[in-house]
Amino acid sequence: MKYSIDQEKLQKFSSLDLIANQIVEGFITGLHKSPFHGFSVEFAEHRSYNTGESIKNIDWKLYGRTDKLFVKRYEEETNLRCQIIIDNSSSMYFPLKNNISINNPNKITFSIYAAAALINLLRKQRDVFGLSVFSDKIENFTDTKSNSVHQRYLFQILEELLIPIDKTRHKRTFATEALHQIAERIHKRSLVIIFSDMFDTNKNTDELFSALQHLKHNKHEIILFHVIDKQKEIDFDYKNRPSKFIDLESGEIIKLNPVEIRKQYKKSIKKFVDELKLRCGNQKIDFVEADINKGFEQILLPYLLKRKKMK
Repeated sequence: MKYSIDQEKLQKFSSLDLIANQIVEGFITGLHKSPFHGFSVEFAEHRSYNTGESIKNIDWKLYGRTDKLFVKRYEEETNLRCQIIIDNSSSMYFPLKNNISINNPNKITFSIYAAAALINLLRKQRDVFGLSVFSDKIENFTDTKSNSVHQRYLFQILEELLIPIDKTRHKRTFATEALHQIAERIHKRSLVIIFSDMFDTNKNTDELFSALQHLKHNKHEIILFHVIDKQKEIDFDYKNRPSKFIDLESGEIIKLNPVEIRKQYKKSIKKFVDELKLRCGNQKIDFVEADINKGFEQILLPYLLKRKKMK
């Protein structure tokens, strides 16, 4: 069976592009009611509209006040370069569900919609953006551009990621090698946004953070969205009954009662997450816990605040 964008959403909005736009517009509406402002594209001044040119930049509100056509003249320079990196290893397809949707996501689906919303917002702000995807190898790497053709191409890549994991093929996470290679390919200073559960197969934290340091050494700013299902992966909230747990990356199966190991598990995962936070803090990497059950504001707002700091 092939997972797809939620059919109800498809009928209403018809594409990932429009769904991403809905996420962003909802977020912007919320910002209007909050202390956060200045997220929109800023223009330098107005000029008179010339007959025959595109009407997309006409300031219709100003026309209503003056009965004259003026065009918003935008700043020429690009504000920001952004490279979005998505971990597409098997562990990102947790939890396995029959009905994946924007309202009932697993980790990869949440990351896809979050990335699409960010791309939509970047385009609105006239920034340039690219996309990288990795698992046990780099699956995609694009240059950064800002035009609509490039946006559609990135959305096509994201749509293809919605195909469910092949349960007979276990794609491990080699984040260390992938991040080193991506760092070598990003030549201009950028904001690098990473979506990953950070469950690296190598399990060597020093090596993993040396790869992140490689990005910092190249003067990039980094936001690491630690994508998790908090209820299941952090709180270990399972029923008190014998259960079968499957490692999606190795295929290993363990049978046990969750209650019997909950205390030790929570201690171990807390140690892992605390070390991630500490290491990120030491390297001045923005670490954001991204719980897949809490919506997209937790993604868009940290991005917006980081962008404001970089301007």
